Amino acid sequence: EEAIFLRKKITLLRAFSLLIGSMVGSGIFISPKGVLKNSGTVGFSLVVWFACGLLSMFGALSYAELGTRITKSGGHYIYILETLGPLPSFLFLWAEFFAIRPANSAVVSLAFGRYMLEPFFAPCAAPVPAVKLVSLLGYYMVLTLNSWSVTWSARLQTALSVVKLLALALIIVPGMMLLAQGHTENFQDAFDGESLVLDKLPLAFYAGMFAYSGWFQASFVREELVRPERNIPLAVIISVITVIVGYMLTNVSYYTVLGTQDVLASPAVAVSFVQRAFKSLISVVPVLVALSCFGTMNGGIFTFSRTLFVASREGQWPPLFSMIHIRRHTPLPAVMLMFPLVTAMVCVGDIYHLMNFFSFSRWLFIGLATLGLIVHRHRHPELHSPFKVPLFVPVSFTIICLFTVAMSFYSDPVSISIGCTMVLSGFPVYYIIIHRQIFLPFFPTLSDYLTHKLQLLLEVVQQEIKTF
Repeated sequence: EEAIFLRKKITLLRAFSLLIGSMVGSGIFISPKGVLKNSGTVGFSLVVWFACGLLSMFGALSYAELGTRITKSGGHYIYILETLGPLPSFLFLWAEFFAIRPANSAVVSLAFGRYMLEPFFAPCAAPVPAVKLVSLLGYYMVLTLNSWSVTWSARLQTALSVVKLLALALIIVPGMMLLAQGHTENFQDAFDGESLVLDKLPLAFYAGMFAYSGWFQASFVREELVRPERNIPLAVIISVITVIVGYMLTNVSYYTVLGTQDVLASPAVAVSFVQRAFKSLISVVPVLVALSCFGTMNGGIFTFSRTLFVASREGQWPPLFSMIHIRRHTPLPAVMLMFPLVTAMVCVGDIYHLMNFFSFSRWLFIGLATLGLIVHRHRHPELHSPFKVPLFVPVSFTIICLFTVAMSFYSDPVSISIGCTMVLSGFPVYYIIIHRQIFLPFFPTLSDYLTHKLQLLLEVVQQEIKTF
């Protein structure tokens, strides 16, 4: 009785909550160890944190302009498709589906499981099988919610954004109080040059940028945003500034209370911090951190399902995944598709190896997307954009991203080679399936039959109107 399409339900507050909820997740609670380990000292690690925040702001501003120039949802995928062409966009989609997104979701869900169980097993570490079981249960809950309702998943994101900021405040306040009392001993020799290892710096940046990653999430739901020309730039600027300030103060608090060796030795930095500084809240903060990770999982599923939805609509993914549930108005098939890969990575994965594994591919394609902004400006100088950044912003961001990606081959050649192989494996698939459209004689018939049966089972149909 009514048109089937994705409604415009993302207001400025919900866009801000989506960005805050995606950025402030597991990263600030697990990445300090990775940044410190690969930067060498407290001082250099703080420099890396600030540089990652500044770099994230450059990327967020570039994506805000792309979001006002290109009116489709889909984030990195649609920007690369519209500016650089179908081959690089398909390679991104291939790497994102088989490597980047499931690894990222596995990292966040494992952090959720670890922090959720930490109060029950302290001072011992939680058993690995139990962590993985709770991680999967949390991921499946978010998956179900996103399949059920856009409105409720957006409301959950808003509520959990408040929880995330509260968790940061509970870490920042006691650390600042100790610092004000003169406890600066952990900052002695903060910039000891002998501890700096240059070839490990890309891995430090990967860990830091992982904590900030999420500033691009608004671009994935562009078609569902209310007044996107105004709300995208406002949401990204306010949210990134908020997170930079929060992260810098949080790291200073960590080092004030714990010190270098304690941070490096801790499997869960935030829990170790609370054990030392705020024993009365020993069971509260880990739960707040776990809820923070829960919000990041929710934001990741919410946005990546839109990438698959748009890719299917553009003809680079099976047509089933551009369909919408007839009553719920959610992209149900696209939401459910990540279920098996994330499950597999949670069962076999380790947080820090997974982080290096997907960071290479992610930052390669983000760099290509901002390169696409430069290309788009050159090709369409007549196009009016309601939001425009100085040219040096996307140029600087692109150069730094691609340089870091190149340098990472020296830092972690095994993980990066696996990520590179995953990207390159998409070439023959693109050539056979998309470019040449070479199919086995029975394949189209079988594909249509399976699509029809799944469509009936899931109660989904094609979008009836285009909202871009």
